[in-house]
Amino acid sequence: MNPITRLKYILIIGWLTTITLSARAQTPVDTLYLSLEDALDLAVKNSYELEIAKNTLEANTLLNHYGVAGGLPTVAGTLSNTEQITNLNQKLNNGNETNKKGATVNNTQAGIAGSILLYNGHRVVAAKKRLEYQQLQSQESLQEQLQNTLASVMASYYDVVRQKSYISTIKTSIAASQKRLEILEVRKEAGMANNSDIFQAQIDLNTLLQTLMEQEMVEKTSKTQLRYIMALDSPIEIAVKDTIVLARNIDLTAILEGLERNPTYQAAERQIQINQQLVKETAALRYPTVRLNLGYNYSRNQSTAGFTLLNQTIGPNASVTVAVPIYNGSVFRRQKQVAELDVQNAKAQKNILLRDYSSEVIKQYETYKSSLEQITIQQENYELSKKLLDLTLMRFELIQATIIDVREAQKSFEEAGYKLVNLNYAAKSAEIELNRLSNQLAN
Repeated sequence: MNPITRLKYILIIGWLTTITLSARAQTPVDTLYLSLEDALDLAVKNSYELEIAKNTLEANTLLNHYGVAGGLPTVAGTLSNTEQITNLNQKLNNGNETNKKGATVNNTQAGIAGSILLYNGHRVVAAKKRLEYQQLQSQESLQEQLQNTLASVMASYYDVVRQKSYISTIKTSIAASQKRLEILEVRKEAGMANNSDIFQAQIDLNTLLQTLMEQEMVEKTSKTQLRYIMALDSPIEIAVKDTIVLARNIDLTAILEGLERNPTYQAAERQIQINQQLVKETAALRYPTVRLNLGYNYSRNQSTAGFTLLNQTIGPNASVTVAVPIYNGSVFRRQKQVAELDVQNAKAQKNILLRDYSSEVIKQYETYKSSLEQITIQQENYELSKKLLDLTLMRFELIQATIIDVREAQKSFEEAGYKLVNLNYAAKSAEIELNRLSNQLAN
């Protein structure tokens, strides 16, 4: 490709890029300005996962009842009416004989029966306690889901801030490239620059414009992820704040001590208690069951033929039943042994959680502290690189610096900007995770 054709190609690309950016800027789009608090409120309000956790808690709250545990009386009513047609052939011992075809028989039965448990080895008590623990575990699961939702929103929100900061750095570098191109064009008019320098400056500018478009696409993807977490169906444009504010007073000891407040850890402790009650329930199966039964029955049997033409009874009844398990192939004993093993497994699971969370806290805290220490230095590097870029452009305008000097200054500025943003995001991500693990996130 000859230089003239190449120049035309570069100018066409630049013109198309300018038209595209201008059209995008003029397109009217509804914008939702979100603070972090707004994003957290929307996520808590719209989260399907939180809705499921709330419904689970409500269900276990309803189940936490003595009736479900089997400790309340049961009452049942019955009613039946039977009409029957029979052929009767009946001989009595006194010599009488009855033969009748199509004899009708009516049998009516009605009754109400109640039963109350008097004793079953305290199985009802253990079952009621288990239902209470299950309700508490559901509350802890709801809190766990809340913490996870808040952490996801925060991480996604600050990721959008990070991508936006990248764009700001790229735009500053684009401004420097445009300034460099303007200087070269002025020099060319004065006969002090050649086309190759202008071509290279235009290529560098177009490359940065393309990088900006790519980064804007990444920013849009991050915003889409944030909308997904907040469960926003509308493709509305989101605008966020452009700063990451860090907490600089997190104490490792306080976080480690706060791990016992972690809802997942508390739910694991609750699972141990649930399994211990299941051991008691299973053990109670080997004890006798005593029930008091009360009832009131009505019975009426009427026939048009036969020895008994009418038989009617009515009245209350009461009984006590005792069921004693004698032998069932050692099923109950084995079930109790399995339930005891489940208790041991639940304790091991709790210890695993504490081990994993402690390790994760230490790793996140090291990331947090290291990032904070580097941010101070990197902030200075960023400011110096910006000053260097401005100074190099000034020197370039005075023909005291070369194009290579300007490009190197731009590269240093971009790298310093990217690294500073990444360090801020890394520190914030670690801070969010530390607060989540210690159950300290709040909307």
